[in-house]
Order: sequence, then C-alpha cells, then structure tokens
Amino acid sequence: MASDSAADASEVERLYEFGERLNEAKDKTLHEDDYQGIIAAVKGQSVKAKQLAAQLIPRFFKFFPSLAAEAMTAQFDLLEEDEFGVVACVVACVVFASLLSDKYTEISFVIRIQAIRGLPLLCKDTPEHVPKIVDVLGQLLIYEENVERDAVQKALMTLLRQDVKASLTALFKHIEQGAENIREKVICFLKDKVFPLKAELLRSQAEMERYVTDLVKKSLQDVTGAEFKLFMDFLRSFSIFGDGVPPENMQELIEIIEGQADLDAQFNVEDIDHIDRLISCMCMALPLFVRGASSSKFLNYVNKHILPVFDKLPEERKLDLLKNLAGTSPYASAQDSRQLLPSIVMLLKKYMPLRKTEEPKYNYLECLLYSFHHLAHKSPNSTNSLCGYKIVTGQPSDRLGEDFSENYRDFTERLKSTEEFVKNSIKKLNQAMNNHDKAMSSAKTQEAKAKIKNEQQQTTSALRICNNILAMTQPLHAKAPSFIGDEKINLSWKKPVKQSSASAAAGGKRNMPSINGSSASTGTNKKARGGGIAQNQLVDRALQGLSQGGRRNGRAGRRGARGGRARGYH
Repeated sequence: MASDSAADASEVERLYEFGERLNEAKDKTLHEDDYQGIIAAVKGQSVKAKQLAAQLIPRFFKFFPSLAAEAMTAQFDLLEEDEFGVVACVVACVVFASLLSDKYTEISFVIRIQAIRGLPLLCKDTPEHVPKIVDVLGQLLIYEENVERDAVQKALMTLLRQDVKASLTALFKHIEQGAENIREKVICFLKDKVFPLKAELLRSQAEMERYVTDLVKKSLQDVTGAEFKLFMDFLRSFSIFGDGVPPENMQELIEIIEGQADLDAQFNVEDIDHIDRLISCMCMALPLFVRGASSSKFLNYVNKHILPVFDKLPEERKLDLLKNLAGTSPYASAQDSRQLLPSIVMLLKKYMPLRKTEEPKYNYLECLLYSFHHLAHKSPNSTNSLCGYKIVTGQPSDRLGEDFSENYRDFTERLKSTEEFVKNSIKKLNQAMNNHDKAMSSAKTQEAKAKIKNEQQQTTSALRICNNILAMTQPLHAKAPSFIGDEKINLSWKKPVKQSSASAAAGGKRNMPSINGSSASTGTNKKARGGGIAQNQLVDRALQGLSQGGRRNGRAGRRGARGGRARGYH
C-alpha cells in the first residue's frame, strides 16, 4: 500500500512538472511531449493524477491542435471512470469489495465532475469543437445524480452562450435521431433551461428564430402529442410569429400543424390515434385561424373523410370533433362554407328529431347549429336548396326558380320539434336548480356540499346548452332568415362572459333567450378571446397522460411504416 501511495505521489508530481513547464513556456508548442504525458495519465492507475489531468488537458488544449482528437478522447474517457469498483468486487472478499466499491464510486464521481467541467474549456478558443462536445454532453443528461446532472447542464449552458447555433444543432440531432431516453432528457433540458432564456440566447433575433424554427420542423416527424404542443408553444412565442407579421408566417405554422395531423393521409375510422391527433391539432391551429391563417385544409379533410363516417366514430370523440368544427366555422372561407354546409345540414337533420321520439343530443345540436349559422352567414344562398330558404344574392346559385318548399317544411318542423324538447328540458333543469339550492342549504357535510355543487355545475352547463340552442333555432323559422355570424353566442364549454354595466344599460339587440349563460337576462357578450373554443381543455384531453410518458396506440400510417416510436395522442 505504501508503494502504491508513493507511486501516486510520483505520478502527480510528474504531472505538476508538465503543467509548470507548459505554463511558463512562451512557445508551448515546443513542449508537446509534456502535453502527451498529461494525456497518458488518464490511462494510469493514480486517481489523483486523473483528477489533475482532467484540469490540465483543457487548460493547454488549444496549443496542440494535432493532439486535439487524442486529448478529447482522454477527457471523454474520464467520464467513464467507474470500472475500478467492478474489478474490486470481483477480486476482493465480499465485505472489503463492498467498501472498496463505495470508495471507488465516490472517487469516480469526483473525476467525472471534474471532467464534465473541463469539457466547455476545450471549446473556449477552438469553437469548431462545440458540436462534438455538445453532442457528448447531451448524452450525459441521462445522469441521475443531481450534482452530475447540474454540472452537465451548466456546461451546456456555457457552450450555448458561446455558440448557440452550433449547440442547438447538436442538441436537436438527439431529438431527431437519438435514443429514447436521451431525446427525452434533451427535450426536458430545452424546456426547462433553454426556452425560458430565448431572449438572451437568440441574439440576431429574426435570424436565430428562423434557424430554430427550421430545427424544430425537422424534429417533429416522430413526437408525442405533449412534445408537439411544447414545440408549437415555443414557436408561437417567437417575434417572427407575433402580432403584425405577414400572413405567410402564420401559414407556415399552420402547415406544421397540418403535417402533424396527417391531412395528406387516407383516413381510417379505426385509427383512434389519427382522430385524436386531428382533434388536438385543430385546437392548436385555432388561434392561428383567428389571426387569418387558412382553415381550408382542415375543413376540407373533415368534410371529405370524417363527416361521411361520423356515425362510426367513437362516441367519446364525436363531441370533441363537433366542438372543433364549431370553433373553426367562424374562420371558414365562403368557398369552404359552401362545401361544408351540406354535411352540417345532414347532421343537423339527424340530431333534430322530426317527431317526439327520444330526447336529442343537445350538446351535438349546440355545436352543429353554431357551425350552421357561421357557415350560412358566409354563404347564405347555399341554404336555399338545403333548407328551402329564399335568400337573394343575385347569383345563379340562388336557385330561386326551383321549388324547395318541401325542404323548408321539413327543416322548420325539425326546428319546432327540437324547441319543444328544449323548452321542456329547461323547465326540468330550472326545477333541478331549485332543488339543488334547497339541498345545499340543508347539507351538513363537506362531502355532501361538494356533490351538490358538482350537480349544480352540470345543471348550469345543461341550461346554457339549451338556451344557446333556442337562441340559434328561433331566427331560422323565417323564409329568409339572418344568420348569426358574430360572437353573440357564447358556447357552453367556454367560460361565461360577465356582463359589463355598459352593455347591461344598452341591452342586447336580439330578442332571444340566453345567449351567454343559463338565464334569459344575459346581455351581449364581449368578443370571445381565442375565437370561440376552449382550446386548452380540448388539447389537454387529447394529450392526457402523455407528459407522464403514456404512449398507447403508436403513430399509424407513414410514421408506423418507418418503425417510429410509440407516441400516440390517445
């Protein structure tokens, strides 16, 4: 043991001599042998010498470009300093090996920390090595120990500040091509450490934002729903996609979302993953529709592939799809409205009973009537043949010379029948609200009060749906109705809009039952932020569980054919 200690001391003393000579030399390139001696110490047995080598290799790295590859390899080798404990466990007795293993684990830990801290120094004066070092550090993000992980993250942040473009390129390669455990850690690092500092890191703002946008687009071929939302939220925070930008910038984001929704793929009604992706992507796209981006590709896909097989969709997906359609309908073009209206009217007739049969699906009707009003507002004369209306626009498509009276009779009869159902339901719901109030006043326990409160919320939501339906059916009885194309209807899944004192004094222009809430006294609402759909609620439902790693129903179609990771949107 004494001889080992003496050998260690001798090796450390020798390294100090190499370091002192190099430090004092004016022309350090004349002392290449000394630097090679430092590199060679990595392969020796002395722990202290390895620690010293981890500091000296980066310090003099820039002076010996011909030894760059050898020096980097030695520094990387120090990151794997954990073999001694394994050897000791094999050759020593059980108790001693256990103690020795713990000792070497601690020693190896110290060496790795020193080596990690030295990695950014390898690039300080030789920036061409940044991509390689960042690539290695990205792999080290899988360390579980906090101290090691923090050291890796600090080293990465140092390199990002030195060369953000090269560093981000190397990190995004792990997302695009890396092993599963590494890519997840890299994404977490970007989310927690890089994205919050984009103002500091992305200097030459427009140029760097464009560069990062291209990196993100390349990395979205095979991501989970939660990861996709993370990246889209990041892109939307860029100034190049902010207020006042050209329409083509917004269209670029829409095209990214369209690609994720697989709108060029043949639809399979049994592909639940595709349905979920379509729903969540429409939710993400809605704020962009509000800002003028085209909704044509989404609406055309839904009209061509989804609505014809609406009955075959899973029940739990039908309502989400209709909510998305309702939210998107105010931003449809006149041409898209003409194409989509026949499918909407067909579904309306399906869910508006001609006679008193079973109670209709009120939540479906709310969505369909809202879509109908907004689409018909854009293309009113399309309703002449569909519903028997007589709306004159002066175009041949008015078809006023044809007799559609039977369509008008059928449509208005369905409206009347629906209204009877709704009015009866409102009476029952109002009585239920009274019963809830009485029950709440007599409830003794917090559990009982919580249950009643939940029932009150459900009843209030049902009242809002019923009142919205009446608000949208009543204007449709005229031969030439005026369609609601504004924001006066506040959909039931959105937060109720509080009535301002000014609007309360002025009163609403339409004389109709509650538009925004559950009582008929609610006035005109403010323009809804977000364009009329509870985006976060629908997206969160579509992405539920993915942030915790739930990945059922792997990506279908073109991604599945490539052997993509199982990253469903279910």
